[in-house]
Amino acid sequence: MFQTLWIARHGNRLDFVDPDWFLLAERPYDPPLSADGVVQAKELGHRLKSENIKHIFASPFLRTVQTAYEVAKVLDKPIKLEAGLCEWLNPEWMPDTPARLPREVLAAEYPAIDLSYQSRVLPKYPESEEILRQRMTKTAKLLAEEFSEEILLVTHGAFVVEGTSGLMGGRPLVNPQLCCLVKLVRNSGEWKMELNGDTSHLSRKQEPVRLN
Repeated sequence: MFQTLWIARHGNRLDFVDPDWFLLAERPYDPPLSADGVVQAKELGHRLKSENIKHIFASPFLRTVQTAYEVAKVLDKPIKLEAGLCEWLNPEWMPDTPARLPREVLAAEYPAIDLSYQSRVLPKYPESEEILRQRMTKTAKLLAEEFSEEILLVTHGAFVVEGTSGLMGGRPLVNPQLCCLVKLVRNSGEWKMELNGDTSHLSRKQEPVRLN
């Protein structure tokens, strides 16, 4: 069986560019993309235009939805919101389950969202590192098995690392830069990494990586 799975991290976050935004935000743990993050998302979409991607999955956080939406517009594909792709619900990063926009509100703003799709994995706050790895491995494997065509997962830095590791086995060194691409190819049951955190499609050089 031959299959290609892409994992993309979201573009740059508004709170990375403007840390003061966090202080007054209604949903401080669900920031949107920054202006340059939107540019990155558009560049990601154009990078993937020539690929044969059949399904786009995205974490339900705003920055991942916005990134996936720019790709979806280029590929003319719907977006399936998958909670199993969400940010690490790390109690050291956030004091409780982070508030997010409801699916219906997101779909009104980003009409490529397919509201008929239901998440296969539902994470619960708080998550230890071990629970995180289990959740992300489970999500990656479930989606790869259920959707056997070429698929794209738009997610977060932790999933770029742990989802890749979960499919390949072991602890491969993965580069989770903002708006990067990992390309995994399965042949005869074994996953191999053909692209590792590739950012050649981005027009601006990035700062050192931040995981969250």
